[in-house]
Amino acid sequence: MLTLYTYKQCGSCQKAVKFLKAHGIAFTEVPIREQPPSLEALNSMLATYKGELKKLFNVSGGDYRALDLKNKLAHLSTDDALALLQSNGNLVKRPFVLSPSFNCVGFNEEQWSSLL
Repeated sequence: MLTLYTYKQCGSCQKAVKFLKAHGIAFTEVPIREQPPSLEALNSMLATYKGELKKLFNVSGGDYRALDLKNKLAHLSTDDALALLQSNGNLVKRPFVLSPSFNCVGFNEEQWSSLL
């Protein structure tokens, strides 16, 4: 079963939900702000992106800017960065997708079509 972490007011998340429904793909939707991904899920996604922490962060978000993560992220340990993501769903790039066959963040219709 595919798990899709979303934020209702996020345009990319809305497109992702519409895409999955249009293609008849079953999924569980999780509100990312209220229920951020677990450390296990974040570690799984980090492995997908070969350890590139920045790929997991919503770099255009207000919380990212408010915490000055543009300048601080490179100096955080992996454990500290993942703990930060797990504690604040606003920091996580969305949509955040976990499935048995693939993981990804963000919505790109062409990429999703090839993955699904």
